[in-house]
Amino acid sequence: MADGNTWNLLLDREYEYHEVQPVVQEEGDGWVRYQDGRKYHLDNRLNRLDTRRWLKFQKSWFIHKPRPRKSEVKLHPAKYPEELIAEFIEFFTKPGMTVLDPMLGTGSSLLAALETGRSGVGIELQSKYAAIARQRLEAQLAPSLAPSSESELHQLRFRLLQGDAFQMAEMEIGDVDYCITSPPYWDMLRAKGSETQKTRKEAGLDVHYSEDENDLGNLEDYDEFVTRLAELYRLVHRVLRPGAYLTVIAKNIKKRGRMYPLAWDLARELSDTYILKDEKIWCQDDITLAPYGYRYAWVSNTFHQYCLNFQKEK
Repeated sequence: MADGNTWNLLLDREYEYHEVQPVVQEEGDGWVRYQDGRKYHLDNRLNRLDTRRWLKFQKSWFIHKPRPRKSEVKLHPAKYPEELIAEFIEFFTKPGMTVLDPMLGTGSSLLAALETGRSGVGIELQSKYAAIARQRLEAQLAPSLAPSSESELHQLRFRLLQGDAFQMAEMEIGDVDYCITSPPYWDMLRAKGSETQKTRKEAGLDVHYSEDENDLGNLEDYDEFVTRLAELYRLVHRVLRPGAYLTVIAKNIKKRGRMYPLAWDLARELSDTYILKDEKIWCQDDITLAPYGYRYAWVSNTFHQYCLNFQKEK
């Protein structure tokens, strides 16, 4: 097993993905209009989105209500939904391209890549989460349906590595077209007194990521935590192709009456490596309000996360 000095290739599978092609109703100078009214410009170098979906994604905030988590992924204390990841993948890549998540968790990013017809590479430090990710991915890597005459074939490859992402250079990942990932919430999952922690503990679920000294979620010093995260994303920079994007989904953290602006500090720390293009704010309005600080102090309910979009220079 991975112990900080080794890594294991848990899964390496090829997959044929048949992208169904919409019926073209009208053709113009550099564009086509599909039967359902959508318009697509043939010189679109970034993705396969029609003008309507491109415009919708440009809004700087969005509300996403994920489906209930399945039993096999509830063990992980901080999962983010495949449907959300898929929207970002579809905007920043085309079918057949390769997506990376260096902090894979239970496999959401690889599943989203598969669903959208992209290849995927995932790295997960903890063996128990990597095993869940492999199980989930293998369940979806069944033989694809027979191609239709209106489909385009993409030869995909999925790799799942269990080990420390700081060893990325040794893993021979190859060129990557897009990276989407979400860091740990610093050491906040170890904070005492959390009602969520109590509920998860009573249900026999993990209340923090691990006891591993290589787990960044176990670092007590905030500045060291931010520095180490930035170091990891600089390693990602080396495998990203020129012009490719990195999306980091993070939230600012409150601890002992003080806010630690993780999202903003990451943006500043990475400014010497990437171009920060913009932010999209994920509004989580389906979380129950709690009376934090009632009658004593101002403590807000933090129901939003920052989706920071960085670009590697062309």
